[in-house]
Amino acid sequence: MKKLTLVRHAKSSWKYNLPDHLRPLNARGISDAELVSKHVNKLGFSADYLLSSNAVRAQATAEIFIEELQIPSSICQFSHELYDFSGEHLVFNIKNCPNHINNLLVFGHNDAITHFVNKYGSESIQNVPTCGLVTITFHVKSWNDIEKGTTHTIIFPKDLKI
Repeated sequence: MKKLTLVRHAKSSWKYNLPDHLRPLNARGISDAELVSKHVNKLGFSADYLLSSNAVRAQATAEIFIEELQIPSSICQFSHELYDFSGEHLVFNIKNCPNHINNLLVFGHNDAITHFVNKYGSESIQNVPTCGLVTITFHVKSWNDIEKGTTHTIIFPKDLKI
């Protein structure tokens, strides 16, 4: 069985006149990433491998999770290919993940994340919000064989705020 957890990067700042790839997280984004990562840590979350877009906002979101979940840097990869909005590179990278990895954690962008969870998950989600997390399991031995899986976890920051 393969377990995939997708996280849309946290809320980014438009305060600075920067290229899109270089936009940092804003205060709410940092707070939401800390909130969601602490919540999944309490649930006993673990990952065998982490893939992330190398866009500043996605990498910063991933780094907050890496610190909270104590994920070793040796199993983390940041890639420009995952700076992907259509989902083509997202699907390619997931389907080409080595098969010894069973629990994959991926940080990326919309619309790619929302399209992926709707195509491959069992629940329809209109929009995965910033720092939204969705876990899908697949009853396959090879990542290349994933088709329709089962959505198990949906965590949106607004649901954790009281």
